[in-house]
Amino acid sequence: QVQLVESGGGLVQAGGSLRLSCAASGRTFSRYHMGWFRQAPGKEREFAAAIGWSGGSTYYADSVKGRFTISRDNAKNTVYLQMSSLKPEDTAVYYCAAAGKYYTPRRVYEYDYWGQGTQVTVSS
Repeated sequence: QVQLVESGGGLVQAGGSLRLSCAASGRTFSRYHMGWFRQAPGKEREFAAAIGWSGGSTYYADSVKGRFTISRDNAKNTVYLQMSSLKPEDTAVYYCAAAGKYYTPRRVYEYDYWGQGTQVTVSS
């Protein structure tokens, strides 16, 4: 069982930056692939970024590539999402998720545990 708690969301102007954090409970954090997803009002939850067990492999949606960076600190049981050059279309609730798979998944249904989400609002 893994419990996830996101933090770091807020209101930022277009072009600004935010760093989201996701703290995980449990001693097996390093065995989980981690992902960040987002869900805008009226839209389906979508993949943003994912990172493998050791942090050596990272994956990004085309919409965030070059602007967002996912990282993890297994000693602190935490995964991060550094977001830069934010756009109004990045406005959404951001969720972190954990997957106990042998590969790093990028689909919602492939993740086993979810946080409660943190709101990110980008004003124009």
